[in-house]
Amino acid sequence: MGRLDGKVALISGGARGQGETEAKLFCREGATVVFGDVLDDEGHKVEAEIRAAGGEATYVHLNVTSESDWRAAVDTVVQKYGKLDILVNNAGILIRKGIEETTEDDWDRIMAVNVKGVFMGTKYALPALRQAGGGSIINISSTAGLVGSPYGSAAYTATKGAVRLFTKATATQHAKDKIRCNSVHPGPIDTEMMRDVLGDPTLREERLQRIPLGRAGKAEDVAYGVLYLASEEASFVTGSELVIDGGSTAQ
Repeated sequence: MGRLDGKVALISGGARGQGETEAKLFCREGATVVFGDVLDDEGHKVEAEIRAAGGEATYVHLNVTSESDWRAAVDTVVQKYGKLDILVNNAGILIRKGIEETTEDDWDRIMAVNVKGVFMGTKYALPALRQAGGGSIINISSTAGLVGSPYGSAAYTATKGAVRLFTKATATQHAKDKIRCNSVHPGPIDTEMMRDVLGDPTLREERLQRIPLGRAGKAEDVAYGVLYLASEEASFVTGSELVIDGGSTAQ
């Protein structure tokens, strides 16, 4: 028995990193997965790998800043698989600049992907989730959505704080629809997004010293948390924050 048997999930940013790991784990746990990204070659490759392993997954092109892409992605899920039970708003970008170096275009771009993308994904998934009798939305925020950091991008921090509170608003407003909504707050995870820091030995050592468990997280560490929130095991969990950071924000 898989923990997501019979469930249908939609995951944004699924062509690599955390999203790819989530898509593969969900399929191993019995879910049917539609996942989107703008990295089409990588996305089709992940779809082929999941199918080769016996899973059921479909890749769709999904620019999370595009309303029409979101509409099409949700339509694909419902038309192909009959329903939608789980949405994972995973897509995000990081622009690592100080406040004075951040341009207006930088600000608009990171807000569009990290905040507007979560809003639109939620907006277009809600009717399908309601039609299915309820479901689970998981929004990937960050420890940057909880605390400031001397290393952090203030713009990125602003987006992840917005995701944290948008999650709580969604949870309280749609509990009546039996739709749960929770945020996940990873610390430094060893994916492409963090390679500029974790790939530099000096910066890596400095970052790891701030993590009580003494290592960077793996994509699997986050994916198992997302799996829990997506599953019926978390049926009484909504509006909450799951922090997966090796203890970073505990000090």
